[in-house]
Amino acid sequence: MKIELRNLQYEDYFMQKDAMIEAYAGIGGDYWHERDIQTLLRIFPQGQLCVLVDGKVVASALSIIVNYRKYGDNHTFQGITGDYTFSTHDANGDVLYGIEMFVHPDYRGLRLGRRLYDARKELCENLNLRAVIAGGRIPNYKNFSESLTPREYIEKVKLKEIYDPTLTFQISNGFHVKKILKNYLPGDTESKEFATLLEWNNIYYVEKGQLINTPKQVVRLGLVQWQMRLFDTFEALVEQVEFFVDAISDYKSDFILFPAMFNAPLMAEYNHLGEANAVRELAKFTEPLLNKFVEMAMAYNTNIITGSMPIVENGSLLNVSYVCRRDGTWDGCYKIHPVPSEESAWGMVGASKIKVFDTDAGRIGILIDYDVCFPELARWHSRHGVQLLFVPFLTETQNSYNRIRICAQSRAIENECYVAIAGCVGNLPKVNNMDIQYAQSAIFTPSDFSFPSNGIRAEATPNTEMTVIADVDLELLKELHEFGSVQVFKNQRKDLYEVKFKNKQ
Repeated sequence: MKIELRNLQYEDYFMQKDAMIEAYAGIGGDYWHERDIQTLLRIFPQGQLCVLVDGKVVASALSIIVNYRKYGDNHTFQGITGDYTFSTHDANGDVLYGIEMFVHPDYRGLRLGRRLYDARKELCENLNLRAVIAGGRIPNYKNFSESLTPREYIEKVKLKEIYDPTLTFQISNGFHVKKILKNYLPGDTESKEFATLLEWNNIYYVEKGQLINTPKQVVRLGLVQWQMRLFDTFEALVEQVEFFVDAISDYKSDFILFPAMFNAPLMAEYNHLGEANAVRELAKFTEPLLNKFVEMAMAYNTNIITGSMPIVENGSLLNVSYVCRRDGTWDGCYKIHPVPSEESAWGMVGASKIKVFDTDAGRIGILIDYDVCFPELARWHSRHGVQLLFVPFLTETQNSYNRIRICAQSRAIENECYVAIAGCVGNLPKVNNMDIQYAQSAIFTPSDFSFPSNGIRAEATPNTEMTVIADVDLELLKELHEFGSVQVFKNQRKDLYEVKFKNKQ
């Protein structure tokens, strides 16, 4: 037996007709007329596919390209095919629309339909189309129509409580049901004239027409593992910050991440005030330091996550990190969970708002230090499209560092995203409550074949001042979501649990 997949040719018509009549014997043996196939081959020959077994056409898939916005989800088969004239075909459209797919009943154990669906997906990707969409019959519904609504029937098929020869196959091939269509295909008595509107999304689709500033696929991250040292002046600290920004930006990094509380050396001159008052004095440097970061982000053409710094707002002491974009805009992210020592020694409180941030190198989120230990926060970020999570941290011992590290790795696996952590090293013997620090900055990945086997993209030498610079591929995340050996994020049981936040901005 020889199986061949190729584009349909005009000479194949009569073999295709015979196979289609057999495939649709249950609903009258319908078939496409010769003039219809001629039209399809003339306007879109690449979209007409067939499978031959020992030289005989036994399966076929026919398609057109449409500008889907013109038709929307509430269409009929007659409408989207231009009353079967295919005048709706638009070579500049955005969707590959499936108008036919059948397999001769004598050849239905060979997975020929899967070959045709895979070829359609490949065509969609190669033509840079947004999706494959089709109206799908539900032929087994005739046996359940008196006891189940179409929606109930579809849910039972999804749960594999009912087998439908068409819908079960489509779901197993990565299509999802967008909605139920009524009167989609008049005369389909097996489906009771209902149909499923099915969609497969092309994760490689790039919107056309944008020649510059296109979305990045590979993003370069730079982490600063900061050595704690005393500075005589604010300007001396800024000079050290700029040294790292200058050095990392030379490698054309898209992001530079600083650690939490890296500016703590400026508290040294306030030791006589006590810890709580000293950190409030430190908070007075936050605004001028932010202004310096904004200037550096523009001057060095990079996005900077400023680590975290204390800030006093409405009398309350909080911990804030800023995203300083290279276009001069900036935004702030507040720590939600102060660690117990921050509450007891400094009187720090947690904020009640969470955000995601759009940048020219992807959508990002920030979890400051202890926040990474709470999986609900990262899950919310992931649900809102975050691909990169940045974690500035400050830890005193290896135990507390491992808490941050292990939780960060877990967040990367759970949410199928990249997580970058950056901390401080060394000691500050003349600053109360900031005696010694331990860190090993790193970039963590999900766990699957496309990523490092240990889930670590890059990491620093422990307790040494240095930088970490590495590239991460955002397209690999899209592939993981759809084709990973497991899909942790997609497989959540949303029918049983979900994460909701009462306050967000």
